[in-house]
Amino acid sequence: MEDFLERRARIAIVDDDPTIRQSLFDLLFANGFDPVPLHGSRDYFALGPDPKLDLVLIDLRLDGESGLTLTMSIRQKQNLPVVMLTGVGDETDKIVGLETGADDYILKPFNPRELVARVRAVLRRYGSNIGHVLPTTSTSGNMDFGGKLLDRENRQLFDATGEEIHLTNAEYRLLEYLLLHPNEIIPRPRLLAEIGSDLSQYVDRTIDVLILRLRRKIESVPSKPVHLQTRRGQGYIFVPHAHEDAL
Repeated sequence: MEDFLERRARIAIVDDDPTIRQSLFDLLFANGFDPVPLHGSRDYFALGPDPKLDLVLIDLRLDGESGLTLTMSIRQKQNLPVVMLTGVGDETDKIVGLETGADDYILKPFNPRELVARVRAVLRRYGSNIGHVLPTTSTSGNMDFGGKLLDRENRQLFDATGEEIHLTNAEYRLLEYLLLHPNEIIPRPRLLAEIGSDLSQYVDRTIDVLILRLRRKIESVPSKPVHLQTRRGQGYIFVPHAHEDAL
């Protein structure tokens, strides 16, 4: 029997452009993955109810159909991480995709090294949910706030009981950056630049969506945040050791 630890992660590539599909296939295969090239949702669903996949890369602009529809269908039926491939001018689709819970998005044309690194980061998060072992606070690089612990080495967030709080790649990068700059008012453009968005291509609502999703995961009362606070007209500030009864 093949050792699970040495098994290549099986990744579906759903893209109607044969050139991009082949480029992604070659890139993923060269970096130790088992890519499965697919033209669209019909090919994807032909794999059956249990497609034996580890991750799905989906182009949002599929020919004659919406990649968002396929993303939402996968979210409803299968516990699979989804990474969206978006193009210039896809601001609205990207925002909707984030709201549906996609794990990450990558802008085309993509940087090959960045794509591989981000795919590995998503796979690592999904593959490490068993056990829910809380890292010790003495581990180098860990950061704590409000009874929660951010394990920077493994890119995971844990609550006070040791249960992992699942974060998408964008949510993790945003939280880590805020924790590295505590009690500092950070304007939206700086946050957009930090998560890798080109300000000429994306809109401020990208940050608003991520802030809202992050608050739902880290705040006791998301509508009255004590850690991730808004400073109207200025940006956001992260207060690691705020007292919830102070508001």
